[in-house]
Amino acid sequence: MIHTDYLVRATALDERVRAFALHATDVVGELQRRHDTYPGATAALGRTAMGALLLGAAGLKEPEHALSVEVRGGGPIGRVICTANGSGEVRGLVSNPHVHAPSIREGKLNVAGVVGTGGYLSVTKSLGLRDTYQGTVELQSGEIGDDLAFYLARSEQTPSAVGIGVFVMPDGRVEAAGGFLVQLLPGLEDEEIQEIEARIATLPHPTKLIREGVTPEGILDQIFGGEYTLGSSHPIRFHCPCSRERFEAAIVSLGQEEVNRIIEEEQEPRTEVVCHFCNEKYYFSPTEMQEILAAAR
Repeated sequence: MIHTDYLVRATALDERVRAFALHATDVVGELQRRHDTYPGATAALGRTAMGALLLGAAGLKEPEHALSVEVRGGGPIGRVICTANGSGEVRGLVSNPHVHAPSIREGKLNVAGVVGTGGYLSVTKSLGLRDTYQGTVELQSGEIGDDLAFYLARSEQTPSAVGIGVFVMPDGRVEAAGGFLVQLLPGLEDEEIQEIEARIATLPHPTKLIREGVTPEGILDQIFGGEYTLGSSHPIRFHCPCSRERFEAAIVSLGQEEVNRIIEEEQEPRTEVVCHFCNEKYYFSPTEMQEILAAAR
């Protein structure tokens, strides 16, 4: 079993195909731990996080560039959103972490039953410019992987295959998480496309491969028969940029009147502020809040 999370890039067929594969068991396990997600929610959140990392690897050129994948399918989980940057860092959240899949299908968690199929998937890119890019498509399956592939084909005009999965143990622990993204670029012959599609169609589920110890490079081996050029490899990890300093700035933005109202209504020795992305807690006493406002004047 692999114990280090990382992502690899590769090309094939004279760079007319781009491919990315990752192992993300620890990343998804950290998301599960921080949000205390039930299995169905863990799978949905983990798949979305890996999708954000794969799209980031494909489309972000600088470490500080970032993108967010948001899924709203009308299911009991509510909103799922994950943000990844060009450094391979990701964070995420769900509206309702304590939801159960209504059924188990073929031994797999029914992610679509948790997510729903009546909504949309949206990708927002922040590339260091004044404006951000956003593309939105209707959900096709609620399984996340197929929906990401549909987004890439519809919004970015790049035919793609996305295979991502999360294996959750009965006790809620994440045993395996990983997957791949394959993008077909202009210039491919029909026979070449058909061969790639046939290999992907017969590929075992990503979590089965990872549980058997197959590396991201090994996943690409099975897709391309070893005939590809391996590019860069880099670690991926859960990371939230929240800090006490950021929440101090948020207190300043509230203004004196709102801070006074919070202090009066709570009547507690300290106010608890929670980051929704990582569940880290920060505490401010009334005196500290007033001092922060005074220092900003």
